[in-house]
Amino acid sequence: MDTDKRWLLIGATAVPSLLWWHRSELAAGAPKITVMKDPNCGCCSGWVEHLRQEGFEVETKDMPDLSRVKVQLGVPTDLAACHTAQVEGYVIEGHVPASAIRRLLHEHPPGIGLAVPGMPINSPGMEVPGAPDEAYEVILFGPERRTYARFRGARES
Repeated sequence: MDTDKRWLLIGATAVPSLLWWHRSELAAGAPKITVMKDPNCGCCSGWVEHLRQEGFEVETKDMPDLSRVKVQLGVPTDLAACHTAQVEGYVIEGHVPASAIRRLLHEHPPGIGLAVPGMPINSPGMEVPGAPDEAYEVILFGPERRTYARFRGARES
């Protein structure tokens, strides 16, 4: 076997191992996120799956009425969405992409948490095949509010 073929064979067998290692490293580095959601909401389950695919350890708590939880956690009414999560002392409201959550946990800005109000098309958990990606903002909320990130679909813009 010549050298080029040998390296091609080594590379082909190494890629699956590297992908497995990368996924396990993501899981090891991501904290546990607790998601409170409506048991009948498909988009909430889609967002949970997005978090798991991004390496987060996710615990779900099905709750038919989240309004009291949102009030207790300090989610402003105008930022409320269909599910609420908690991670490392922050509140995550709505279809916030995993990359924005990772950035939040890395930077530790002052605030209560992040929110994506509404249900933007093709945001994580809101995928609609064939539909154009909707632009939306991830809001850092607390005593002050500001745009923390801008996305189009699942991509930061």
